[in-house]
Amino acid sequence: MTIYLDNQATTRIDPAVIAAMLPLMDTHYANPGSSSHAPGRLVGEWVDSAVSGMAGLFNVASDELIVTSGATESNNLALFGVALHPKQKRRTIVTLMTEHRALLDPLSRLEKNGFEIIRFPVLQCNETDTGIVELDRISEAINENTALVSVMMANNEIGAIQPLSEIAKICQRFEVPLHTDASQAVGRMPIDVQALGVDLVSFSAHKFYGPKGIGGLIVRQSPSSVQLQPQILGGGQQQNLRSGTLNSVGIIGMAKAMELAAANRGTEMAEQERLRNLLWLLLNEQIDGLNLNGPELIAEKRLANNLNVCFPKVEGQSLMLAVPDLAVSSGSACTSADPHPSHVLLGIGLSVDQARSSLRFGLGRFTTEEEIRMTADWLGKAHAKLASFAA
Repeated sequence: MTIYLDNQATTRIDPAVIAAMLPLMDTHYANPGSSSHAPGRLVGEWVDSAVSGMAGLFNVASDELIVTSGATESNNLALFGVALHPKQKRRTIVTLMTEHRALLDPLSRLEKNGFEIIRFPVLQCNETDTGIVELDRISEAINENTALVSVMMANNEIGAIQPLSEIAKICQRFEVPLHTDASQAVGRMPIDVQALGVDLVSFSAHKFYGPKGIGGLIVRQSPSSVQLQPQILGGGQQQNLRSGTLNSVGIIGMAKAMELAAANRGTEMAEQERLRNLLWLLLNEQIDGLNLNGPELIAEKRLANNLNVCFPKVEGQSLMLAVPDLAVSSGSACTSADPHPSHVLLGIGLSVDQARSSLRFGLGRFTTEEEIRMTADWLGKAHAKLASFAA
C-alpha cells in the first residue's frame, strides 16, 4: 500500500474530470479553431463555454483568461511579457526570495539582460508569521522605475499565504502591475481577481485534480490594461498573446476540475485541515523535538493541506528511504534532483542541516484518516530507528 501525501507537487486527476475529457479524445476530436465545419464549431463552442466558466470563477472576462501549458509558461509570459514589451521603460522588478524556481529563474535571465531584480526576504522562523513578507518592505521598494511586482499567493513548500490585497493596494498607488503565482491557491482558496486587485495570475490544472500540461494566465484589462509582449508566435490565437492550437481536451478537463474544486472547497479544506492538524499531533506524540517550518497552522496564514516538519537528528531523505511506501517530499518537485537544500527553508532562516532534515506533507481530496494514522506510525518507528544510529 502506498500513501500519497505529495499533493503540493501534483494531484490525482479526479474521475469526473477524466469522464469529461474522454469524448474529446475520441468522438469530438476536431480542432476548436476549425470554424469552417460542424465538428470544429461544436468543439469550439465547448471550449469557449469552458473558458467562460473558469473566467467567471475568477470574476474576470473570458478574454482576460489566456490558456497556457501550465504555471511555468504563465510565469514566463507574465515576466518576459511585461519586461520586454516595446513600450516598457521601467527596469526594476520586485519579488520574494522564497518564490518558486519557475519565477526566480526567468528573473535571473532578465537580470542578466540588465534588469534590476529586488528579492526581498520574508519573516524568519523565530518570528510571528514565518514566511510572510512585511508590507513596509514592498512599499519602500516601489518607485517610478518599478516595472512589476511578483509575489506568490501561497507558498508551495511551507504554505505561507501572502497578504496580496494589501500588496495590491500599494502597487496601485504607484501604478505598478502585480503578478501572482497562484498555483497552490487555485482550488484551495476563493480567488476573486477584481476584489484582490491583482493584474496577472498564473495557475496549473494539475494542482487541483485536473490534467497536466494545461494552465492559465489571467491578464487584467480593466481598470488598467496590462500590456504583454507575446512569447509564442504563430496563428494569432488568444488575442495574439499565446498562439497555438488550443488544447481542447485539457481545457475541458481543467474547467471541470475547477468547477468541482469551487463546489467542494469549503468541506474539502475543512477536512484536510483537520487531517493535517491530526498528523502534526500524532507526529509530536511519537517524536520529541519536532519543529514546524512556516507560519502557524491557521487558515488565514497557511494552506489547509500543507505541513512542513523539521525532524531532529535525522535527514529527510533518510526518512523517505526508510518509509518507501510513503510519498512525500523534501522540497519542490521541480528541484527534487537538486542536491542543494531548499531555498525556501533557507530563506526562512533554517540552517542547511535543518533544511535537509525537513519533509513536506501535502494532503489532498483522497487522503483518509487511516492513511494519516499509518503515516505517523511509520515515521515514528523509522525515526526512532534512524535516530538510534545517530546517538
